Amino acid sequence: MPRGIEVANREFRKLLKPDSRLRKIASGMGFAEGTVWWSKKRRLIWSDIPKNRLMEWTEAGGARVFRGPSGNSNGNTIDIEGNLLTCETSGRCVTLTDPRGNVRTLVDRHRGMRLNSPNDIVVKSDGSVWFSDPDYGVLLADLGHGKPREVDGNYVYRLDPSTGRLDVVADDFQKPNGLTFSPDEKLLYIGDSGRTHDEKKGNHHVRVFSVAGGGQLRGGKVFAVVDPHVPDGMRVDTLGNLFVTAGDGVQVYGPGGGLLGKIRTPEVAANCAFGGRGRSTLFIAATSSVWAIDLNTAGASRT
Repeated sequence: MPRGIEVANREFRKLLKPDSRLRKIASGMGFAEGTVWWSKKRRLIWSDIPKNRLMEWTEAGGARVFRGPSGNSNGNTIDIEGNLLTCETSGRCVTLTDPRGNVRTLVDRHRGMRLNSPNDIVVKSDGSVWFSDPDYGVLLADLGHGKPREVDGNYVYRLDPSTGRLDVVADDFQKPNGLTFSPDEKLLYIGDSGRTHDEKKGNHHVRVFSVAGGGQLRGGKVFAVVDPHVPDGMRVDTLGNLFVTAGDGVQVYGPGGGLLGKIRTPEVAANCAFGGRGRSTLFIAATSSVWAIDLNTAGASRT
C-alpha cells in the first residue's frame, strides 16, 4: 500500500487505484476547513478560518484567495442552482454566493434570535438546506465572535428556501458538526464533536438518522465512534461509503458501519470533498494544508 493508506477491510482496496497517493495542493493555511467542489466554476473552494478568508484552487492556476474577509467561514456546499453556500462563524449566518460573486445572507436567525455559529452544511435534492450550529463561535472568540448566545441549544436546522422557514430537526447533540446524506437521501449522518470541550464525557461519534417526509428525522443511533480526536466534515461516495475526517486523516466506513480503512494525513483533517473529473478525486483539508488523492470511486452529488 502507498504511504499513508491503511487497510482495515479488503473492500477498501476496491476504492483505491494502483496510483492512489496523497499530493499536497496548498499550504500556509491557519486552519483549513469546508472543502467543496464548485462544478460550475470547475474549482475547489475551502475556508481558512483564522485567516478569515475563502480560498480557491484550480488545476491550472493553483491556490489563491477567493474572498476575504469571509466571516471566519467554515463549512461550504453547493445548492441545486449552483450557488455557493457558506457557514460563517463570526458572521453567525449562512451566506449565498452566486457564480458571479454576488453575496447575500441566506439565514442568520431562528425565531428572532441570532444563530450560534453555523458550522457545516449540506443541500438535499429538493433544495432544502441543512446545517449544524454548535457554539464554537461563542466559546472561541479568536475564531468566532465571543458574544453571548441567544439560541438556547446546539441544534441542527433545516431551511426551506422557498418559504424561509427554519426548523430544528435535531436538538440532542453536544456539538453537532459535519453532516451528509446517503446517496439515496434516505439517511442523514451527523457527527458530534463534544469531546473538543469535554475530554472525559464529550461525544466523538457519528449518528445516523432516517429522513422522513416533511424533513423530519427518525432514529439517531450511533453509526461509528471516531478516534483519535473527533468526527468533523464528511462525505459519501456513490456506493454509500462514509468518508469522515478525524485526528489521523480520513476514516472510511462501509454502509454497515464497519471501518474499511484510513487515508492518513500529516496533520488533523477537518473536512473533505469529492471533485475533479468524474468526482473521483478526494480533497482533504488538514490543518495547514490541503491534499488530493485520486480514488476508484466517485462522490455522491445532488448538484
